Amino acid sequence: MAKRILIIDDNQDILDIVQETLAYENFEVMAKSDSSDYIAVVNEFKPDLIILDYRLGNINGGEICRQIKAIPALNAIPIIIFSAYVNHSNDLFAYGCDAIIDKPFDLVELIEKVNNLVDVE
Repeated sequence: MAKRILIIDDNQDILDIVQETLAYENFEVMAKSDSSDYIAVVNEFKPDLIILDYRLGNINGGEICRQIKAIPALNAIPIIIFSAYVNHSNDLFAYGCDAIIDKPFDLVELIEKVNNLVDVE
C-alpha cells in the first residue's frame, strides 16, 4: 500500500512539482493550497507524512505543525517544513517539525528526506 503524503503550500507551482515528484516515487499525494481545515484534512486523509510551507498567508506552517503535534492521535506523523529562511532552522525546529527543507530545494534532497521519515516497504 502506498504511503500517503499531505502537502500544504500556497504556491501552486511548488505543489505541482512536489506532487508530481512524489507520485513518481509511488507515494499517494494530496496537495492543498488552502491551509483552512487542515486538522480535518489530516484526520480524513491519514497521511504518513506532512509537508508544510512556512509562509501560508493567514497562519504559518510552524503553528500548524505545533497544533498537529499537540494532538495525541496525530503527533507521531512526521512533518517537514519548507522555508526560505535558511538561517532560522533552530526557530523552525522549535515548532516540533522532524525536518526542514530550504527553498529553493533540490528534488533529490526532498525524496531523501521523505524516504528517511516514512517507512518505505
